[in-house]
Amino acid sequence: MATRTKPAAPPARGYRDLHDHIAALDAAGLLRTIREPVNKDTELHPLVRWQFRGGIPERDRKAFLFTHVVDSTGRRFAMPVVVGALATNPDIYAIGMNAPVAEIGRVWTRAMAAPIAPRVVDRAPCQEVVIEGAALDGEGNGLDALPVPISTPGFDAAPFLTATCCISRDPETGVQNMGTYRCQLKAPRRLGLKMFLSIRAGGYVHWKKYKAMGRPMPMAIVVGAPPAVAYLGPQKLPEDIDELNVAGGIAGAPIHVVRARTVDLLVPAEAEIVIEGHVDTEFLEPEGPFGESHGHINLEEYNFVVDVTAITHRRDAVFTSIISQVTPSESSVIKRVAYEPRFLNHLRDQLGIKGVRRVSMHEPLTNLRRVMVVQFDHGVPRAEVWRALYGAASYDSVCGKYLIGVSEDIDPDNPDAVFWSMAYRADPGLDSQLLAHRPPGHGPRSERGGGEESALLIDATLKHASAPVALPTRPYMENAKALWERLGLPALKPESPWHGYSLGDWSDKWEADAARAAASGYLETGRRAHQRRRSDAGPNIYVERDDD
Repeated sequence: MATRTKPAAPPARGYRDLHDHIAALDAAGLLRTIREPVNKDTELHPLVRWQFRGGIPERDRKAFLFTHVVDSTGRRFAMPVVVGALATNPDIYAIGMNAPVAEIGRVWTRAMAAPIAPRVVDRAPCQEVVIEGAALDGEGNGLDALPVPISTPGFDAAPFLTATCCISRDPETGVQNMGTYRCQLKAPRRLGLKMFLSIRAGGYVHWKKYKAMGRPMPMAIVVGAPPAVAYLGPQKLPEDIDELNVAGGIAGAPIHVVRARTVDLLVPAEAEIVIEGHVDTEFLEPEGPFGESHGHINLEEYNFVVDVTAITHRRDAVFTSIISQVTPSESSVIKRVAYEPRFLNHLRDQLGIKGVRRVSMHEPLTNLRRVMVVQFDHGVPRAEVWRALYGAASYDSVCGKYLIGVSEDIDPDNPDAVFWSMAYRADPGLDSQLLAHRPPGHGPRSERGGGEESALLIDATLKHASAPVALPTRPYMENAKALWERLGLPALKPESPWHGYSLGDWSDKWEADAARAAASGYLETGRRAHQRRRSDAGPNIYVERDDD
């Protein structure tokens, strides 16, 4: 294992941009640079995936920088791709936050309490290259010129932008919002966009207001933001808070922003890439399938459409993608390292509950939100235990399907220890409560409809057809394993599940779309989706089988 050194201090602006961050990871022995050709459509994500499914300890996971990126047609892309650079493990996240892992909770608390407004600049690295108008048209131009990987080859219908900061503005208050939403490449100047209705996507609130006004919604999609900014995208903050202000609080200095070229929005000046456009408020069209962070394939739905008006980027831009889908993943680490101290701060400091030691969000396969363990000092009064469990359940309505209180001798990160505590220290009739009428949260939807959920103990065996497991299918993972071994990377210890497979809810059409995407033919899928536009569809609604 490489010796880790302390990264250089952030530059004079007060925070690292992505280039600075990559250099800091390299200095700390947390970066692997791959210089041989790697296919972005079939090999890139499966290769990096192995460090999450191959028995490699979390501390030994690293960021990957690919400098020779190709697609299935043999086309080479000029722009390198970095994956895992934001949060493959907590050490990488800590470098991005410029704070030790143990201090991250305090940094978040400080940033929320004392945000710093951004500083507007006239010139910015993110606009060194500007592509707009007719220059966006034609295959191989516009979005198609970006080396966007396929995240879940074998299931995904196209390459998707994943490490996004999607910026929109409330047309009534003028407050900007920034969220991480997936974006499907469909045409050189058209994207599919999913803003989740079930987890308070601020952009969706703005979209409804623009729709009522009969106007498309301006949006700027930032790829490769400075880490202090990028970490805000996955966080769920109140809608009246501008995440760029909180990013300034994290950095301890104002974030430099510049006005976008074709939309009236402020974007991070040191971003690698900015995609500008308008979200259609009249038409929705089929989007997906795509492997989601809840660990299943999110099947084809009617979702939003972005008409791109400009793409700007640095001359030496690095394209950023994240590993998501089945957890643990980069996506779950980004959330866990921030979520756990925020929940702990809420219980201790906001609710004043005594004796709370830790909040642990179970990560492997369950994706944090479903199972939470709260650890208490010995002897904490029963009323305080219940206040903490109710407080954790109410802090974020989509977190905590199972909330378990344990004493300080139980390791909340060890499921066996937690099960032992439940088996011998709890009487289900006396020591459990049911919370009804909770939102369904972030999870697979193989049955039609939304509805409500409860915090409820249930038989967790498969009872009906479900969406596939969101990992690249077996041939791609086996091929990537062979590539991994040829590169002389650390020995793998495959952990089940290590490849995706169908659980019954999967159609021949989606199979063909995924095969076409893996062959770099996703634009045809985008053309077909365009032909199926509907003005009477609602967002996040599955495409009916007779539409396939």
